Amino acid sequence: MSYKLKIDINADVGEGIGNEESLMPYLSSCNIACGGHTGDFESMSIVVQLAKKYQVKIGAHPSFPDTLNFGRKVLDIKPLDLFDSLVSQVIDLNNIVEAEGLHLNHIKPHGALYNLAVNDEKTAKVILNVVKSFPQPLKLYAPYKSVIAKLAKSKNIEVVFEGFADRNYNEDLSLISRQKKDALITNKENVFKHVFKMVLEQKISTINEVEVELLVDTVCVHGDTENAYSILEFLYYNLEANNIKIL
Repeated sequence: MSYKLKIDINADVGEGIGNEESLMPYLSSCNIACGGHTGDFESMSIVVQLAKKYQVKIGAHPSFPDTLNFGRKVLDIKPLDLFDSLVSQVIDLNNIVEAEGLHLNHIKPHGALYNLAVNDEKTAKVILNVVKSFPQPLKLYAPYKSVIAKLAKSKNIEVVFEGFADRNYNEDLSLISRQKKDALITNKENVFKHVFKMVLEQKISTINEVEVELLVDTVCVHGDTENAYSILEFLYYNLEANNIKIL
């Protein structure tokens, strides 16, 4: 089969759900929790070994150091303290990755940290300094038109534009708050339509049915979505059936 388009599929993993074995066959990259919001040596080791088994690219998923709120609240933390915490989290994962004879592919911030860096230059710069602190070149998973993506390009950091397969968007490309009933897309057919439009047309239909430009290189299905396995399986096979190669 000759493929016309390509896309990466990623998921946030190692977050205590325990479904990684079923998800990995349908992923091309993964983002492993590394202790900030959750995750420890054992969970990281298990998921790294699964990623190795299924040849899935490995990324670090660091967070505000806040296990109490699962990294979903913005912490009032000094930039240097945040930098030290994030570096420590990524090092912990990187040590496990290298011990398996693999290499770390990317960094994708988690939760409140990810969302804050979309518009906050100070936070974005801390994350980019973390990326640049490692001797090997690391990619950054970040949203299209975000502050952090624009700054990353100015620092010669490769940006992989990320879209969310199972989340609805506002017209400014922010995600609908999880507190609202329409935040998540859980119907697998609707997830596919959402992603297919991203890949084929480089657009999304927002919650108000307004079409907005969105460039994506990778799409995320959240590993903690209740039916993540069935969504991923359906998405994988239907993208392939439509001549879209999973990278």
